[in-house]
Amino acid sequence: MPRTIAISNQHPRLRIDRRALRQALHALDQAAARFMEGPPPGELSVVFLTDSELTRLHANFLDDDSSTDVITFSGEPAFGTAGEVCVSADTARDFAAKHHHDFSTELMLYVVHGWLHLAGYDDLEPTKKRRMRAAEKRAMGILGTSGPALLFTLKN
Repeated sequence: MPRTIAISNQHPRLRIDRRALRQALHALDQAAARFMEGPPPGELSVVFLTDSELTRLHANFLDDDSSTDVITFSGEPAFGTAGEVCVSADTARDFAAKHHHDFSTELMLYVVHGWLHLAGYDDLEPTKKRRMRAAEKRAMGILGTSGPALLFTLKN
């Protein structure tokens, strides 16, 4: 049985295809053996925020007031939670525009990045960062190049 996935959209201009996002995350869960067995069992929460809100969380919980793209909070499998992935749609929009990437694919990469953190990947050291980037590439390959392009839109 697939895990429960809670999606919270706190960004006023972001539109999400929730069904497609759940399918993408279930596809990653099905491929968990390729990713250190994936996140622990339990409900997975994904929260989409503005850059200012994610920066506030970064300051409050990690004592760092700089902006960031993704923050993950480990859950408590004993209580039925795998964890929470918080992402900035604004940061994805800005990075995608600057680097001529697709916004939806960039935002999905942030979700994947958080999912991988919950699976045990880290990116604070060069060797671990290379391992994380390789896992991101595998995960995005599993999702396919056309899938993420349809998941998210950001209205002006």
